[in-house]
Amino acid sequence: MTFEGIIIKGYSGFYYVWDGQSLWECSLRGKYRTKKQNFLPGDRVVVSTVDIDKKKAVIESVGPRKTELYRPTVANVEQVIIVLALSEPKTDFILLDRLLIMAQTQGVRPIICFNKADLTPPEYNLSIAEKYEKAGFFVIVTSSLEGLGIEELKEALKGKVSVFAGPSGVGKSSLLNALEFGLSLKTQEVSGKLLRGKHTTRHVELIRLSCGGLLADTPGFSRLILPPTLKQQDLTAFYPDFLKFSSQCRFSSCLHKGEPACAVREAAEGGEIDFERYQRYLQILNEVAENERRY
Repeated sequence: MTFEGIIIKGYSGFYYVWDGQSLWECSLRGKYRTKKQNFLPGDRVVVSTVDIDKKKAVIESVGPRKTELYRPTVANVEQVIIVLALSEPKTDFILLDRLLIMAQTQGVRPIICFNKADLTPPEYNLSIAEKYEKAGFFVIVTSSLEGLGIEELKEALKGKVSVFAGPSGVGKSSLLNALEFGLSLKTQEVSGKLLRGKHTTRHVELIRLSCGGLLADTPGFSRLILPPTLKQQDLTAFYPDFLKFSSQCRFSSCLHKGEPACAVREAAEGGEIDFERYQRYLQILNEVAENERRY
């Protein structure tokens, strides 16, 4: 019997495939071992059964990948849930903007999740969320402690292959525990000395959610390298809040840096674009320019 499934995880030469109802332990056909083809969580595969009672099977073929992320290494991801804390640690907005760019360059929809809302005033949480909603992104404000935003997050994950991404200590594992009763993922306190979390996730695995989605919890990180192929001229495309103004710039090649009659800069100075986000854009633009010179 053959059937289709999705790889949930792989280690020690075996791959664990979910068919929608059962988890199968699968080995590879010899042709794949010879090719040394890599198989990732999220890969869609066709398998044939070896032992139905013991749920053992063999991978016969693997489908083409729609997307492939390299950090984390997951295939066919549809959306990235970018999790940042509103406090403890303080929100790193330059990291958020970089993650938004990275998600879009990979063809993956970004969803912003501002967590630990119980530690900050509601009016502050609303103002931060509105800034990025105005910029054209979907935003969810959550508190795993109080249950705030959990149902909205479940709805966003329903039927999708998603990944969590964000720095250590922002509460990704706590959110997962709140999303899925009985999961009991390991969590650790944020270091009081460094105000930085300790890594609690060691490998990539797709977690089956009761809402019908699949979610990869990923190792935390605090630094992100932009793609070396990213060009200055292309950067604005990843800023949806800039697009309606960029068409009004005097020069079609405007980088919105120091050119005359730049509608994007004027919009930022006039408050139509968040000025601090615009300043972070200039910082990232300089980094992209440096990468262009290097490569």
